[in-house]
Formats: sequence, structure tokens, C-alpha cells
Amino acid sequence: FFFSSRRRHTRSSLVSWARRCVQETGEGKQDWVPVTKLGRLVKEGKIKQLEELFFHSIPIKEHQIVDHFLSKKPDWHDEVLRIMPVQKQSAAGQRTRFKAYVMVGDKDGHLGLGTKVAKEVATAIRGAIMVAKMNIVPIRRGYWGNKVGKPHTVPTRVTGKAGSVRVRLIPAPRGAGIVAARVPKKILSLTGIDDCYTRCFGKTKTVGNFAHATFRAVEKLYGYLTPELWDDYMLVKSPFQEHTDFLANYDTQKHRKPTTTAAAAQPFQSSSTPPQGQTPPPSDKSTTAPSAEVFQTNIVCC
Repeated sequence: FFFSSRRRHTRSSLVSWARRCVQETGEGKQDWVPVTKLGRLVKEGKIKQLEELFFHSIPIKEHQIVDHFLSKKPDWHDEVLRIMPVQKQSAAGQRTRFKAYVMVGDKDGHLGLGTKVAKEVATAIRGAIMVAKMNIVPIRRGYWGNKVGKPHTVPTRVTGKAGSVRVRLIPAPRGAGIVAARVPKKILSLTGIDDCYTRCFGKTKTVGNFAHATFRAVEKLYGYLTPELWDDYMLVKSPFQEHTDFLANYDTQKHRKPTTTAAAAQPFQSSSTPPQGQTPPPSDKSTTAPSAEVFQTNIVCC
């Protein structure tokens, strides 16, 4: 009932409440301890920009890497596209969870789409944001007609498909705006595209497939090798090969987050051993262990 057209105000209040829960957890305020080689290079400042990862086709396995490069941008934004309940029939009955679709972008050529299912709405949104950051891709922009000013539209026609939904993006002249439905319009606005025509086919009411089809269309833009991309590029070493000595000498114990407290750092002492500087308590004869002579006597008697 959260997502019916008659109760859109309830859905917006639910999303705002979940967003507050995500912000109160302080997910990005904790000290980041990288666990991958790429994360170690990024945190130590060996990689200066995100485009180096795209140039060498290095997969991103930590969402803090994207935060390091893009979270400080003024236009960095995340958009919750859909929150829907999903159910599974089990022996004990129906198990209901929540599924969230989230887009992240900086309106400057970077876009990511994430999906997550969790028992709580806030947990689903938080996980979808992390997945969207790790799925971030570069978005190519171009011109319609003369190359005057900044790029404002898609450079060529592209098509994306997900399920039964097909989305086709068509270049548009400057000033035309984004002529699209609600879901593609939000996604294209996060990429920095100002003008674009769209054509949609299939069951576009399915928001998840609609968003995935649009995302797959825009990520194909760098797959077309147009004449302006025919320049010769020098073959450079990958960051892993360039900083081999740094990674080999990286001390994981030094950079590990401290988890032991002062009490846990003390050596283990048994209850029978007194602390240093104190005399042992008087022993009780009833609890004293038998001597070797008693054992020998028992053996002889048997």
C-alpha cells in the first residue's frame, strides 16, 4: 500500500525517513581501511583521478573508492527510483522484504545503478547506494550539429534492453530538453545530458527494467569509435604494475583498524593465579589436588 497512486505522500515520507536513517548511521564518516590493492593505492594518493580505472578496465570492489573521488563534488547526488515489497513463500508462511533501485551521478559524465533487497527499507537503500557506486561507469556526451559550447546531448543513437523494455536515445538540438518519461529523465539528468529524444517499447510500467534499459543504453556510448577518438594513445603501465614496490612493502598490520581495548590487551590470567604484587590466598585442603603418593597407593590396592 506504500506505493499506490493514491498514497504518493506516504511513499515520499517513507523514502525521506529511510534517507534519514541512512544519514544517521554515518556510513561514510567511518575511517576507511582498504582491503584491496586498488583501495590501498587510492587512499595513499597513488591514483589521482577516476578515469585511470576506466582506462585500464579495473573493477571497483569498494564503494569508498568512488567516495574518495566524487563525493566532494557539489552536484554529486543519489536518487531513489523505486522501493517495492517482494515476497517469498516458505514453510512458515510468506517472507516479505524490500527491494530498492537507486541511481548515483555527478552530472558530469558519471552514472551508477544499484539494486538491493533487505528486510528493512533503510538497509535496502544503503546497500543499493553501495552497489550503485561500485557499478559506476563513464558516460560520453556529444553535440547535435556544430560543436559549439559544452557537450549537451548523446553523440549517436543507442539502444538498451532489459526484460521486455527497450529504450532508444536519439540526439537532440540544443534547447530541446530531455523528452522522456519520468524514469529516463531522472537518469539522463544525473549524467549531465541536457537535450535528448527517447523512444520506449515494452512494459515500461516495470520501473526496474525501465531503469536498467536506460542505464545499458547510456553505458554503450563509449562503445562507438567515432573519428574524434581515432587519436593514438601511448601504452602506459597499469597502476598495479607501476606501484608494484609499494604494494609489496605495504604493511597490513600497520594500517589495520585497532579493535582491541585496554582490558583485552592485557595477558590472560587464570582465576587461580594471583595478580603481580599480591600474595596467593590460602588454599583449601578439600580442593587440593591429590599427590603422587595417593595415586601410587590406589594403584597398589587395585
